[in-house]
Amino acid sequence: MNKVRITAIRQTVYHDLMEKYENPIEHTCDVVEGQHWISIDGQCPEGMCPSAWYSMREFVESLARGEGNFYDGWMKNPMSAMISCNDGFRPFSFYIEVID
Repeated sequence: MNKVRITAIRQTVYHDLMEKYENPIEHTCDVVEGQHWISIDGQCPEGMCPSAWYSMREFVESLARGEGNFYDGWMKNPMSAMISCNDGFRPFSFYIEVID
């Protein structure tokens, strides 16, 4: 199986939505831009945010098996994907790619 690198690319924060809909919370996301993890055998890497993992798991597993070309040519690199976590207030975008 392939190793898959997961890189935190960018976080978007919607302050207007947070103010309107979210109850104040002290602790949110620990991910930082540029942080990366390596998935071995399609498994969740240690330290990966569980919520983010649930958003990308199927893509990572597919890439680990050597599958790719999602959505018929969506990505320039067919053995990659750009996936966001499911936090509607402060989603992080993750680039996932097969590595040697």
